[in-house]
Amino acid sequence: MRPFILADNQYITRVGVAALLRREALAGVVVEVATPAGLMDALARHPGAAVVLDYTLFGFTETRMLNASARYRDALWLLFSDELSRPFLRQVLLSGQRFGVVMKTDAGEEVVTALARAAADEVYLCEQAARLLDEGIPARDVPDRLTASERGVLRAIALGKTTKEIAFEQCLSFHTINTHRKNIFRKLAVNNAHDAIKYALRAGIVDVAEYCI
Repeated sequence: MRPFILADNQYITRVGVAALLRREALAGVVVEVATPAGLMDALARHPGAAVVLDYTLFGFTETRMLNASARYRDALWLLFSDELSRPFLRQVLLSGQRFGVVMKTDAGEEVVTALARAAADEVYLCEQAARLLDEGIPARDVPDRLTASERGVLRAIALGKTTKEIAFEQCLSFHTINTHRKNIFRKLAVNNAHDAIKYALRAGIVDVAEYCI
């Protein structure tokens, strides 16, 4: 079973989440940490863990969190907080990395669902977070600059698939998909997948809820 790291400086929150994990038989090892240094040490020991994190209480900046996520790519992060701002939420969820969100104010059933999805290595986005993110996406009136093939490749990129996976699914060569990728970046005048995915969301190539699944 997947290990869980509970990163929160509130003792009662850690104990409560640990109790839910035991009750639902969702976790193998459960590690509780109360400091950023403790979290990084736990990730070094359990690089594929599900991390339940309240960054607002933890002294973990957005940049540090994104860097940790990039370093430990097999980990899945579930942000568990009383409040999340739209700019922060957009920055994290549009980063192309694996972050889910559930609120401490959500019903117990939804919190358990979020934990179960994390145990299954699936990203979960609660209704409040989805609404905040969706409200921040501009109207879909952007010009369509891509061919149908390029739109398909961009959609696959937004859904987290690698160039190799896209090539296999579309029965095309790695070189062909890589060429599509380069053409997409050139046409959109972007230098990375993060900015290309933002275009995909604005253009309706992928829906916000679908992107976060």
